[in-house]
Amino acid sequence: MSEKAKKNVEVKEEVATAANPSTNVEIATNLNISEDVIGIIAGLAASEVEGIAGMTLGFVDGINQILGGNKKYSKGVKIDLDGKKVTVDLFVNIKYGVRIPDVAWAAQNAVKNSVENMTGLEVVAVNINVQGITFDKTVEVKEQEEE
Repeated sequence: MSEKAKKNVEVKEEVATAANPSTNVEIATNLNISEDVIGIIAGLAASEVEGIAGMTLGFVDGINQILGGNKKYSKGVKIDLDGKKVTVDLFVNIKYGVRIPDVAWAAQNAVKNSVENMTGLEVVAVNINVQGITFDKTVEVKEQEEE
């Protein structure tokens, strides 16, 4: 993993001692969270939102995935990590017939909650970029039958 992808996050844990539960001892630990891990968390949270048909890849990422052959769970996700603050950019395809602002709002909330709960980092922004609309096969069949 490249050094660019790794960021150090200092976590302070408070531990109560058994002899005196009211006194807490702070333990400073270093926690390395990769941008790829945050991207996977954000991608999985967004893909579970009703109305999102899938995530899109950029041109270079698409070629890398084809040549590499492995499935990338963080596809369509760009992470900008600045200390303990995270900005997430999602590039999604939306299902035809859904209200885009409602789907975007649900995706923003799902990603923000997932990333904050799993990593302890603060999500500053979740930007949704709609790259396309996916048509359901049943809609296409109905349109052809009507003609």
